[in-house]
Amino acid sequence: MNTITIFGRKFTWLEVIIHLGAWIPLLLISIKFFNGGLTVNPIQDIEQRTGRLAILWLVLSLSCTPLGNIFGWKEMIKRRRTIGLYAFIMAFIHVSIFIALDFGFAIDLIIAEILEKRFILLGALAFNGLTLLAVTSFKYWQKKLKKNWKRLHRTIYVIAPIVVIHYGLAKKGNLLSLQGDIIRPVIYAVIVTLLLVMRIRPVRQWLKNFWDRLTTKVANWRKSQSPA
Repeated sequence: MNTITIFGRKFTWLEVIIHLGAWIPLLLISIKFFNGGLTVNPIQDIEQRTGRLAILWLVLSLSCTPLGNIFGWKEMIKRRRTIGLYAFIMAFIHVSIFIALDFGFAIDLIIAEILEKRFILLGALAFNGLTLLAVTSFKYWQKKLKKNWKRLHRTIYVIAPIVVIHYGLAKKGNLLSLQGDIIRPVIYAVIVTLLLVMRIRPVRQWLKNFWDRLTTKVANWRKSQSPA
């Protein structure tokens, strides 16, 4: 495994890409905010951008297990916790902007907004779930909770669809009439559905067998094409 040394610590190239991929977008958003490069409603713009980043990292965290178990990219499983924590960080920033900048910590107004709008209520439920998973992602809780730790972290299979529904409702599109901004919510819904289906044991086993057969055929074909 190729590594790079930064400040005396070794990182794989995948780790470097993950960390840069998380912080560079946040840096660019900050630069645009202070330079007036956002929309006429910068707070709403930041909320939406960080919300999209949260969904993106959540999808990436869901992809780690299939990529590792089915397609043999084992390092993705090792980086699953890091990617999941970045999903939480993005969600935390998203929610913090909503509470601090949008509503100025006015708790009564925030509660009223949550109760009035379904997509905010769903977002709050999903964020509470992500918070619990982030807090218990450390080895201490794995040892403390034992088998219950896996049961707890399987709630991501419920949290992820809730996040996608939250996003779809927030975009205010109408899927039935195909009106409004529905493209990205539909794309995320399809991707999340596929990633969750890939976790079903028969589906996972079929895909793994198919991938193994395919890679074997490709390897044999390359071998046959190489000069004797």
